[in-house]
Amino acid sequence: MYLSRFLSLHALWVTVSSMMQHYPSVWGHYDVCKTQIYTEEGKVWDYMACQPEARDMIKYVKVTLDPPDITCGDPPETFCAMGNPYMCNNECDASTQELAHPPELMFDLEGRHPSTFWQSTTWKDYPKPLHVNITLSWNKTIELTDNIVITFESGRPDQMILEKSLDYGRTWQPYQYYATDCLDAFHMDPKSVRDLSQHTVLEIICTEEYSTGYMTNSKIIHFEIKDRFAFFAGPRLHNMASLYGQLDTTKKLRDFFTITDLRIRLLRPATGEIYVDEQHLARYFYAISDIRVYGRCKCNLHATGCKEENKRLLCECEHNTTGPDCGKCKKNYQGRPWSPGSYLPIPKGTANICIPSISSIGNPPKFDRIWPNISSLEVSKPNQANVCDNELLHCQNGGTCINNVRCQCPPAYTGILCEKLKCERDPGGCSQNSGQGAMAHRSLVLLTALLGAAGLCSW
Repeated sequence: MYLSRFLSLHALWVTVSSMMQHYPSVWGHYDVCKTQIYTEEGKVWDYMACQPEARDMIKYVKVTLDPPDITCGDPPETFCAMGNPYMCNNECDASTQELAHPPELMFDLEGRHPSTFWQSTTWKDYPKPLHVNITLSWNKTIELTDNIVITFESGRPDQMILEKSLDYGRTWQPYQYYATDCLDAFHMDPKSVRDLSQHTVLEIICTEEYSTGYMTNSKIIHFEIKDRFAFFAGPRLHNMASLYGQLDTTKKLRDFFTITDLRIRLLRPATGEIYVDEQHLARYFYAISDIRVYGRCKCNLHATGCKEENKRLLCECEHNTTGPDCGKCKKNYQGRPWSPGSYLPIPKGTANICIPSISSIGNPPKFDRIWPNISSLEVSKPNQANVCDNELLHCQNGGTCINNVRCQCPPAYTGILCEKLKCERDPGGCSQNSGQGAMAHRSLVLLTALLGAAGLCSW
């Protein structure tokens, strides 16, 4: 008799374990998204929302120039020296490696002398405008984490627009305007990022800070990401929790720092003066030696890794999600609608894991083959689209499913499925062992319910 009950108990536990394996990460925070950091107390685990590390995104970029034949050297031509605009004996020749300036030299390693750079044709067709579009494409959604920096080997342009796309280049929006005279060029009053605030951080401005002419120490143009972050995180970005909270709750702010493509529109080269010297048009051209774009793959807080595969960046999706940006639930894991992860509560975030579809679990276990009175658990039919039921134990931690539409949770728990500890909302958080205790409690509730229904436990 006891052997029979032991074997029955073992069979029941195997069944319980097989059912629970679909759900272990639903109940907690991002247990897999942690890293070891060094503090005054020593080495500790730091938990955070799941997102890939920031990296140099230029390594993965594809560049396109419009017009395609705008690069100098075919046919060869002479141009004026950078430091002395009247010394016009320099040559650009695409057929000679030492004299060629192809687009890839915008992205190679700097630090060499002389520096390498891409260069356009000269303004030989003046007064026809010398317009160049440089498009940077990633075929992947990117979240910017640092300033965009463009280093010109020539003088910085008199007029330029930096644009962004969120739909792989189908539509474009201005990021920032640059000009020596904003009012004349774009009918905009000049501003700088310092003139903005939390309430106006999304304003598109025209700045005159980066549009001076031939000056050896004035080659760099910035699009200030960190200065905009600082409106929420403080001047030294020490309060990133505040920034993450804003990004989590304000979609327009989140989208502002998100791109799939960038476009640099060069509209007028550096002249250094009011009038163009038509006798020396070889003075006027564009030359860029370096472009820096730092960011991370957008994975909707459902991945910690991003890999390159077939020349394309792909999120290494977790939480039963899939897609280039982890933007949908996997097949058989559509038990509730997909939702992005959340930075909140800081610092652990909330996973919003995709849970198994009811139909993917298969037919319910035939408990009545072991204990005839198991029907007292009131198992529902597997094909019903319920918020909760007792068959799949959607109400966690001893919660009670009310009419298959909501869970009535015990005092210590909250959430749609009673999956969260209320103490996590408190400033002090939960104790270190709360997660392990909660998991043990869930297992015990499940096993006790089944054992009680089977008549194996007596109290």
